[in-house]
Order: sequence, then structure tokens, then C-alpha cells
Amino acid sequence: MILYDYPKAPNPMRLRLFIYEKNIKIKSIFVDLKKHENLKPKYLKINSWGTLPFLKVNKKIIKETIAICRYLETKYPTPNLFGKSALEQGLIEMLRRKVEIDGFNSVGEAFRNSTKAFKNRAIPGPQKIKQIPDLVKRGTYRTNLFFDFLEQHFKKNRYVAANRFSVADIDAYVTYNFAKWIKIDGTKKRNNFKSWVKKIEKRKSIQTYSNLFS
Repeated sequence: MILYDYPKAPNPMRLRLFIYEKNIKIKSIFVDLKKHENLKPKYLKINSWGTLPFLKVNKKIIKETIAICRYLETKYPTPNLFGKSALEQGLIEMLRRKVEIDGFNSVGEAFRNSTKAFKNRAIPGPQKIKQIPDLVKRGTYRTNLFFDFLEQHFKKNRYVAANRFSVADIDAYVTYNFAKWIKIDGTKKRNNFKSWVKKIEKRKSIQTYSNLFS
């Protein structure tokens, strides 16, 4: 297996934390997003979508973060992060999707439509798509609504889903960090959410990830 990624970016961060939770050793190749290396012919030949991360397994390419996580969960089932029973899997996926749609995607909407580096690349990939300024306001509003939801959620729940740490917590934590890119501190005036963040930041996977940049 060979992982192609840019560790500082949100989606690669999601995958890195998943990998570190499982303590998997995977060879990685750094692709510099700041230099748009992912859109150069060298990498588009491997992944025509022009996105990161992606995983090369023998001669096959797995694109999309959660698709890669699903592959790794099957190959390395311990510790379980997607749910053991059918019910637990359903509950974790339900809340993971809410995190992704209402939180992660909302931050991305605001970020990609407001950042100069993405002037004609409002959507990930090689396509030229113009920014829509109105989406910045909507994305920011939706992001704050999402953090309000988590604040209420953590009044009665220790984790995002199924009363234990899961892939849903990984996505929520990355969303919290990603939101800083649009100058939103999700923990501000949200004490329940803040307590959850402090708990998650004690995990070894977070420390391992942080050490990449120290």
C-alpha cells in the first residue's frame, strides 16, 4: 500500500487520525497541495480526480477518505471504528454523515468560496469552477449551527455516536480544526463541546498527528 497525501489538509488529516488509531504502518508520498502538484500530469495519471488523499493497493487506486477508511477497517478490524453490530454501525454512520454534511462540508463551502488560492477552483478537482461569495455566508452560518448541535449533543453524550470513540469523533474533531481556517472557534461559549475537544486531544492519535509538524 502507498498513501498519497498532504497531511495538513482536512481530508488527509481525517485519514491520518484513522490510521493512527489503528496503528497501521503505511508508506506515504507527500503531494504538495500548495504547489498544486495534485493537478500536475504526473499525479492526474494516477488519480484523474485530482483529489487527496488516495491509496494505491497493488495496481488499484482507492479515492475518497471514507472509502479508504472502509477498506482499512475491513483489512485491520481492530480497534473497530465503524461499529460492531448492525445497529451500532447504523448509529455511527448516521451521525458521521451529519458531521460530514452539516459540519465538514459547510466549512469547506465557506473556505473554498472565500480563499484566493481557490479563485477558479471552488470545487476540489481539476475542473475550473468559479467561487460564489454568497456561499461563504451560508457556510459560516451552517458551521455555527452545527457546533450548536454538538453543544447540545454533548450534554447527554460522551462521544459523537454509540457511546464510544468512533470514526464519527474523528470527523467531528477534524471539522473543529478545519473551522479555524475560516476563523471560527467552535468551542467559544460552548462548554460541553469544549470538554469533548479536550478529551479527544488526549488521544495518542492526535499526539502522533501533531508530532508531524513539531
